[in-house]
Amino acid sequence: MIAAEPLGVIAGGGGLPVRVAEAVAASGRPVVVVVLEGHGDAAAYPALPHRVFRWGLAAQMLAWLKQHGVRQVVLAGTVARPSLLSLRPDAAGMKLLARIGKAAFSGDDSILRAVMKVLAEDGFEVLGAQQVLAGLLPPAALLAGPQPDDLARADIQRGLAVCRALGAVDVGQGCVVQQGLVLAVEAIEGTDAMLDRCGRLHREGPGGVLVKCVKPGQSRLADLPTIGPRTVDAAAAAGLRGLAFEANGTILLDRDTTIARAREAGLFLLAFDPADFTEGTTA
Repeated sequence: MIAAEPLGVIAGGGGLPVRVAEAVAASGRPVVVVVLEGHGDAAAYPALPHRVFRWGLAAQMLAWLKQHGVRQVVLAGTVARPSLLSLRPDAAGMKLLARIGKAAFSGDDSILRAVMKVLAEDGFEVLGAQQVLAGLLPPAALLAGPQPDDLARADIQRGLAVCRALGAVDVGQGCVVQQGLVLAVEAIEGTDAMLDRCGRLHREGPGGVLVKCVKPGQSRLADLPTIGPRTVDAAAAAGLRGLAFEANGTILLDRDTTIARAREAGLFLLAFDPADFTEGTTA
């Protein structure tokens, strides 16, 4: 019997890379984990071959994966784009950085596309987390809470338009809208920090809505919008009344727990079809 080819997981922060690695290992396929220094937690992979690398040693990282027979890789977890000073590349890393080029200093999706291009050129196949872990991307449905009323639906429509504008310039994937007012947009700080700001900007009357969607033209292989229990808790603390995210394009972490938290908080949790909330269409 031929042994299964190992899967490489390039792990940032959060629970997603851990879930991917554990699920694949449980299926009997070997897993090798690259933990990105300053982002992922090496202690989360005690039973799996793993090694910590900083971005500046990316060439060594790829060589290590090849030494372990890895051909397919999954990029998973939260990663803040490093500053130039923090890279400290070695000679091989400098050559790899040159191949990535100016994308390293552009938006998040730009650098991801460049990194995936380099991986492909080096013989790796990039898989999306959803390709190896079933059930991550919910279809359109109301998963928890009351049906959004007309005001909430208007806020979702407004939020979708704002997210698309942000995504077109490769800035962020989320925003918060309350009664037609954009309270906050997501940039490099991430969703949790954005929601924390919203708590101080809350207006009287019906609460706002967190809206998250895929950037226009974004690759579906990495950095998809993500919702999880912490997102629900932060939304509740900020006084929001619901979370709306793009169906079939947003990762729902810890599905049962996330839905239960939304129900407990009285928030709606809506996976929506963008076509139903695009200006000029009727739902």
